[in-house]
Order: sequence, then structure tokens, then C-alpha cells
Amino acid sequence: MDTSSALSIRPVRSRRDFHDFVNLPRGLYRDDPAWVPPIWLAEPGEYRPSGNPVLARSEHELFLARRGDLAVGRIVAYVDPRFNGYYRSRVGFFGAFECRDDVEAARGLYAAAEAWMADRGMESSRGPIHPSAECWGLVTGGFDRPPVFLSPHNPAYYTALAEASGYEGVKDLLSYEADSGAGYRIPERFSRFAALHAARFPGLSTRRIDLGSLDRDALHILRILNEGVAENWGYVPVEADEMTTVVRKLRPFLDPDAVWFVEDGGVPVACCLGFPDVNVAIRAMRGNLLPLGFLRLLSVRRRVRDYRLWGLAVLPAWQGRGLDVLLYMRLFEALAPKGVRLEANYILEDNLRIRNALEKLGMRPVKTYRVYEKALGR
Repeated sequence: MDTSSALSIRPVRSRRDFHDFVNLPRGLYRDDPAWVPPIWLAEPGEYRPSGNPVLARSEHELFLARRGDLAVGRIVAYVDPRFNGYYRSRVGFFGAFECRDDVEAARGLYAAAEAWMADRGMESSRGPIHPSAECWGLVTGGFDRPPVFLSPHNPAYYTALAEASGYEGVKDLLSYEADSGAGYRIPERFSRFAALHAARFPGLSTRRIDLGSLDRDALHILRILNEGVAENWGYVPVEADEMTTVVRKLRPFLDPDAVWFVEDGGVPVACCLGFPDVNVAIRAMRGNLLPLGFLRLLSVRRRVRDYRLWGLAVLPAWQGRGLDVLLYMRLFEALAPKGVRLEANYILEDNLRIRNALEKLGMRPVKTYRVYEKALGR
């Protein structure tokens, strides 16, 4: 691209700057057939504390890069007191990074975010971790595959921009796929596993989510997630406001066949949360809800073939007893008649227990998301 115009990096202060910050991806991804736009009507609220619980509790700054009058890049820097309190750390985060293939602009954006973090006593910068969209890392391969809902997508050159700015990969997150339309089936031996498991643990039962008691079941999911994955890298206990935000986003599209509990005597001890990939509809309508977009979104639950497994957790006392496999089997058996393509992410590269379970079930890795980190002051 033309880099002859003068580069400026500045915090977003004006209405015009905010507009250009929000809308920068429109031009950047115009010719990318795999890109899925955000829901434009809701997108401004993602960068305001009133619409974003993470930014509401976190000191933050939006930065915009311009060459002359043209917006060419953006980044949000934030300090999450809940994360740093939980880990007793001084980690600053960046997210919403978008930039043209312009090393100087990328370095300038990263440098502005890092200086802002350092001024607040942070010792390292980590990301990209979007403060609201649950998008972690940069995609390092599979750029021709559209992202599932609440997962990132980026041009191939983003990793080079991060590394040219001094960032190193700190953790890889993996995505696994099972496509029944392409012939995937749960291996036969797992049918025997289910029968043996039922005989060994007769007090256990499985059930779908109860849409009539959604708020109650959301609290069960919150409790199981917070206790079951507390040791996972980077995890911070989810608060009720964050769970409310996730439920609000997913409520119109929830499919009871995709959310399951394992119960011990009627008390939930494990859960998995999947949902239809509404990105299929969002991409078709180019992110525009009006005038009929919302009706098209609501129809997705009945027609969509692509699903995402967003989370799976087992309470510590029940880990190692095959409940993760049992949940996956119930989930896939319920969805298989729809001919689903199921994508499970984000799986930590060193979470060998879950990786082994998915691979034994015949799922195959299809994408990697890399989280980067850089020590500040060097």
C-alpha cells in the first residue's frame, strides 16, 4: 500500500475518529470472501463502557492510525483489574487490532498501546484478546475458512506485523472439527463406553438445557465453568454480568440440542454449551439487521448446519471419569440428524486431556489461534 503519506497515531476523541475506528474493517476486508462482518447496529456499543462489561470495569483507550486523512489501523488497550487481581499480575491487554499491511502503522499502534499500559504500571502486553467478542489470538492458518460465531478472522500478514513489533507467541488455541455431512460418525467403541459408564455411575443422568428456566440453567453453567476450568491458562472467573451478556447474545439462537448437562442426583456437575453458527446468516446479510435481518437471524436455528462447541466443563470432583466424552456424545448424537459440521474451540495446546478425548472421538484439528505477549520496557 502507499506509505508516502505522514503517519499519525492518536487516541480516539472525536465522533469522526470513533466512526472510523468502528468502520475500519469494512474497507480492510472488502475483498475477503471468508470475512464475517459484525452486526453493525450493535458494533459501536462494543467499544463503550455502557455496552461492554469488560470495558466498564477496565481502564482503556482506543487508538486510531491515519496516513494523511485515511484511517489505516486501530487497537484498543485495556487493563482488567479482575484479571490482574486474580493472577496477582501486571498484564495489559490489546484487542480489536486491525491494520493494513503497513509495518510502520502496526508498530506505531502497538507502541502507543504499550506506552499507555506502561504508564499504568503494566509489565507485559498480551493479545489480541477482544474485550467483548470473546475473540482470542491471531489465526495462523486456514484463512479461507469463515470463522464461527465469536471467533477471530484476520489476514495472513497479521502474524508478521505482531512479530515485527516484538511480540512472541505465548499460547496456541486449537479448533477441532467433526463434519457429519462429510461422513463423520462417533467411533463404534464409544457406544460400549456409554453403556459401561451408565452401569458404573447409575446416579448420573443427562439432560438438555431447559429454555423455560434459562436463567437458572445459566447460573448452573456459570458455576460449573468457574469451578471446572479454573486452572486453565488465562481463565478468569466469569461474573454474572458477563454471563448475562453472553446469554443475551445467544438467547434468540439457542438450540436445546446443543446445550447439555450431566447431573448427579439432579444436581448439574458438568455441562457443554454449543450453539448454531449464526455467522452463516450474518455473512449473508453483510452485518445489516435492518430491515429484515433479525428475522433471518431467528430462522438460523431451524436451518443452519454449522455449530460451535463454545465450552465444556466438569466439576473437579468429577474430572477423569469420562463426563467430557459423555457430554460430547450426547451433543453430537442430538445434532447428527441435522447433518451438522461441529467446530470445537478454543482448546489449549497443552490441555492434553481434552485434546486426547476429541482426537479419540475422531475429530480433526482445523485451525490454530495464537496469543502473543511482549515484555514492556524493552
